Amino acid sequence: MKPLNIGLIGYGFMGRTHTNGYKRANDFFPELEYRPVLKAVCGRNAQKVQEFADQWQYESIETDWKALIKRDDIDAIDICTPNNSHAEIAIAAAEAGKMILCEKPLALNPEEGERMCAAVEKAGVANTVWYNYRRVPAVTMAKQLIDEGVLGKIYHYRANFLQDWTISEDLPQGGAALWRLDAAAAGSGVTGDLLAHCIDTALWLNGSITDVSAMTETFIKERVHQDTGEKQAVTIDDACSFMCHFDNGSLGLFESTRYARGHKALYTLEINGADASIRWDLHDLHRLEFFSNADEGRLRGWRSIHVSDHSGDQPYMDKWWVPGLQIGYEHTFVHQVADFLKSLQEGKPCNPTFRDALETQEVCEAVLSSAKERAWKNV
Repeated sequence: MKPLNIGLIGYGFMGRTHTNGYKRANDFFPELEYRPVLKAVCGRNAQKVQEFADQWQYESIETDWKALIKRDDIDAIDICTPNNSHAEIAIAAAEAGKMILCEKPLALNPEEGERMCAAVEKAGVANTVWYNYRRVPAVTMAKQLIDEGVLGKIYHYRANFLQDWTISEDLPQGGAALWRLDAAAAGSGVTGDLLAHCIDTALWLNGSITDVSAMTETFIKERVHQDTGEKQAVTIDDACSFMCHFDNGSLGLFESTRYARGHKALYTLEINGADASIRWDLHDLHRLEFFSNADEGRLRGWRSIHVSDHSGDQPYMDKWWVPGLQIGYEHTFVHQVADFLKSLQEGKPCNPTFRDALETQEVCEAVLSSAKERAWKNV
């Protein structure tokens, strides 16, 4: 088994999910030739990063990401930092010949994303972006059904991602843990954070988006900035909705907000085709709902498919438990690590690559531009 030395930059929520994936992938995918080694974790606060390293069994720490990239004992750089640092770190890592696994969204904007793509393609280094919902077995199964033509011609794609955690006017913006509310660090609000997931899944399942018409809203106009203690204008989007055309002729409808009281992370999607429809809900992530017009009339209706069969007919599930016992959110990251290791083994790209993720970035940019100008925008 070949060791793959991981250098993780950032030790927050995503740092934990990725690390869990590295630690478990070989346990459940024993056929893999590569084995992740938790070589080093990097963060600005030496005490906190050491505590993280001790908890998750990283061999060493760094407090400067540039020093981490220079190390000869690091094979792959995993970027779990705020969005405004993705480009600089990724380009430096590519120039140093490191493989790169980057959190989503790829960059602050398409221009940054294009530079990142050019860097990894020039260096010829393996790269992927952590759009983990592709690795939910039920969503992967939806991809299989669509590719097999089970749904027939696609007419509609709709998705939403709803949260409620920013409703309080007293919540500050920026700084540790709240950088997603600071446009300087995040680039955008729900568009780049939540809708980016919906868009990536849609592009994967249903193909390219050609144009969009969007609206955004910032409900609380000023918040105290956590770093300065001063009130500043809020420049992210708290909510976003958009319509679109797909290249295959279908219509799309997307909505995301952090002001949907009662929803912590409601991500749903539904696809309607000429012959069948499917829908999926993150809160019941192991189920794929399916309707087929070919069913006998008196029995025709929505059915709920429990995607937990380990026979090999359902994606990923043969690696886990006995039929009927489901898996959860954390397993999507195990699957992405396993897919990345398998791609190295086979010499193939691990999707979504930087270039794939750039398409999502371009859709996000068109959405924000459309909302600002109140006009349809081509992607």
